[in-house]
Parts: sequence; C-alpha cells; structure tokens
Amino acid sequence: MAPKTEDPVTPFFDMVGMALSGDPVMLRGMAATLGSFSIRLLVALLILGVTLWLAGRLGKLAERALSRLPSHHQQADKTLATFVSTLVKYVVIAIGLVAVLQQLGVQATSVLAVLGAASLAIGLALQGTLGNVAAGVMILLLRPYRAGDRVELNGRQGKVVGMDLFNTKLVDYDGLTLYLPNGKVFGDMIVNISQAGRRRIELVFGVDYEDDLDVALATLIELAEADPRVLKQPAPWAKVTAAGDSSVSVTLRCWASPDDWMDTRFDLTKQAKETLEARGLSFPYPHQVVVERADVRPKARAVS
Repeated sequence: MAPKTEDPVTPFFDMVGMALSGDPVMLRGMAATLGSFSIRLLVALLILGVTLWLAGRLGKLAERALSRLPSHHQQADKTLATFVSTLVKYVVIAIGLVAVLQQLGVQATSVLAVLGAASLAIGLALQGTLGNVAAGVMILLLRPYRAGDRVELNGRQGKVVGMDLFNTKLVDYDGLTLYLPNGKVFGDMIVNISQAGRRRIELVFGVDYEDDLDVALATLIELAEADPRVLKQPAPWAKVTAAGDSSVSVTLRCWASPDDWMDTRFDLTKQAKETLEARGLSFPYPHQVVVERADVRPKARAVS
C-alpha cells in the first residue's frame, strides 16, 4: 500500500487559517514576511525608476555628444546618433531589469539563459536583416561615403540620396532609384568619387603620321586651359602615348570636379575634334592594305 502524500498547499492554508484565527505567532510571521516583501518591492520600484531615468539621460547625452562631432551631412549623423541613443537606453534598461529581478528574489541566471536562447533563435531567423544592420552601423561609424556623394557600389555608379541602418538609397545616371542592402555594400569594394573633390579626364585622339604632333599637343593643352571647369592643379597634361597601325595617339589628361566631369569630358571631345581639324590635322580611318602576289605554285598537270 503506497504511503499517503500530503498536499504541499495545505500547510500554507493552515498557516493562513491559524493567522485568521488570531494566532499571534502566525500573525507576527506574516507581518514580518509582508514587511520584508514590501521593502524589497519598494527597493525594486526605486531601482526601476532610477533605471528609466538613467536610460533616458544617458541616451540623450550620447545623442548630444554624437551630434557635436564634426560632420558633413546631417542625415547620416542623425541616423547614427538616434541608433546609438536607442542602443544605450536598451542596454541600461536591461541591466536595471536584471537588478530588479534579483531584488525580488528571482534568479537572474535563469532569466539570462532564457533571454540568451531567445536571442539566439531570433538572430538565426533574422541573420540577413541583422547583418544589414551591423553593416549599416559600420558604414555610419567609418563613413566611407555620405548622402550627397557620388559613389560606385556593387558595380553601379550614382549619387547617394539617403541611407539608414538597412539600405543605401542610390540614384544612378539613368535616373533609376536603387536600394542597396548595407550588407552587400559593406562586403564589396566601395569607390567614393566625390571624396577627393576631383576626377581625371583622359581623352585619346589618333592623328595622321604626316601631321605636326607639337601642334596637336599644344592645341589640347590650350583647350583644357581655356575651359573654366578644368582645374588648374593638377595642370593639364598632353603627350604622345602610342604609335598605331594607321595613326599616332595623342592623349590629354586634365582634372575636373565630380559634378562637372561628364559634361567637361564630352565638351572637350567635341572642341578638340573641331579645333584639330581646323588647324589642318586629320583623323585617319583604320584601313587595310591588300597586297596581291603572283601565284608561284606549280599547276597540276592532267593525267592522261
């Protein structure tokens, strides 16, 4: 016959019943227990209040400190400041909640274990999104480009018009709006066209072997120096760079701002062609020379 087990809830009701019956010992015990719990509860509420106040205060201090850093564009700095401020708030609140749970007698290690498992599951489910967020944070911290810069990202050139923790918004030269995930942008080569403040123009022209090369070089330098969009430093450069099959290549190198680069390059190409022709230089077409030779092979004799 199995031994009779006692319900664990019974002693609690017995103690309550004895306290309600007026037992002074039980009344003092319950009063002491309630007093101790009340003190713990008040301390926990105080810790929670201080935690919320401190989280808001530190978040504002972090946002204010980042906003005072030297910046070139307000949008990127505001995004970074908002993210860091929110991160500081949540970290302080998490630490405060652990302290509150410990004050109430809850084992913080078990809670942290549950939170760690939940965080792992969420991280595995959203690893692509979290990767974009991490890359966005690195872009905002390292600042390889800012909104307004002309860049080349993932093989596409354009102007950055917006950026956040997930995507970089790019408008290319065809007027298309591209949303590039920060994870792919940060993991590939980033070319910042605007950062140096200048971009080189290189134009190659083929002139006839009979033409005066000095006239061609002087003409190219003259056209570059006459264009106000061409930078004075570095100075324009023109040299003979190759001797081809049917022409001699003369090359002009000069610099312009990234915003003027395309128009300046096309305008100089048109002006150089017209000016060189006006000064008697020619652009020979590629041609082939056909050389006929006598057939020296012996003729086959007919077999009788």
